[in-house]
Amino acid sequence: MSKKITKYFIIPIFLPHQGCPHRCVFCQQQTITNFSGKQRTPDEIRNTIELAIRSKQFSGKKPKEVAFYGGTFTSLPISSMTKMLGAVKPYIEKNIIQSIRLSTRPDSLSEDSLNILESFNVSTVELGVQSMDDRVLLLSNRGHTSQDTVNAFKILKRRGFTVGAQLMPGLPGDSKEIFMDTIDKVIGLRPDMARLYPTLVIRGTKLAQWYQQGRYTPMGLKDTINLCKEACIRLENAGIPVIRIGLMSSPSLLEKGEIIAGPWHPSLGFLVRSAIHLKKIRPYLPVMGETKNILLYVPQKEIPLLVGYKKNGMRQIEAITGSVIKDIIPDDSIPYGEVAVKVL
Repeated sequence: MSKKITKYFIIPIFLPHQGCPHRCVFCQQQTITNFSGKQRTPDEIRNTIELAIRSKQFSGKKPKEVAFYGGTFTSLPISSMTKMLGAVKPYIEKNIIQSIRLSTRPDSLSEDSLNILESFNVSTVELGVQSMDDRVLLLSNRGHTSQDTVNAFKILKRRGFTVGAQLMPGLPGDSKEIFMDTIDKVIGLRPDMARLYPTLVIRGTKLAQWYQQGRYTPMGLKDTINLCKEACIRLENAGIPVIRIGLMSSPSLLEKGEIIAGPWHPSLGFLVRSAIHLKKIRPYLPVMGETKNILLYVPQKEIPLLVGYKKNGMRQIEAITGSVIKDIIPDDSIPYGEVAVKVL
């Protein structure tokens, strides 16, 4: 069972490509984030925070967190890091904002940069691990090795940071077996959380050229759901919560046709969670031919997972059992991850 992770009200600050020493074959962060990529100024950061403070959601009970997404934060010039974190500092000191998180590369953690993060009360560092297979990393032009990731975890944990791992199934040279080996190696590093970002082919990337030349074939949606399902189960059984599956929707991605190929779906995370739920409840379902009609009793919060995206979960249950689901009845006395069946 994965540990509970604090749910924050996130104030995102996007830094696409900033500080990145390499251009990975899959990367087009300006398109993904719908942000031009110019240097963020302290005034822009303050304005973003003030806008969030004025929103209705800000008054909720969730703790508030500024998150610097994209780029390689700790490879930015010291002056840039200091200015951006300094813009957040007054809100931390007044307890308006409770924490800061940022993302960076495993090979970009110097003593000076880590000292700065500590001095500005950064609590969470997410590492762009992507893969623990050195050949996959090389083919993706990551510019670092799996050993760099191992070293980065040791350094960050020794300093007391909360550490996240961002992983990308489906990179060039990857396979189900290789990615699940990555999952096992990441579990050994004991991250506090993980994200799964299945590889997409985005216009303007080296990967897009390879796809058009027939040198790269992305994973299909069904295979992606199954792989992410198994990865989530393995991670969360090891106590590592998976806090996101798939890229967030972006107007530039959807409206401009920037995704050329790959397992894109606006509800990928829900599809995976529904697949996990079906695997959990399958032992409680009748076998094929046992009955023609059934009632299902399930905790209220798990009804959407059972129903599935556009009722696909229900259709799968009916295909597995050969029965028609006559009704789904909320019953919070049923343990989570289980279902009670009444044969009609």
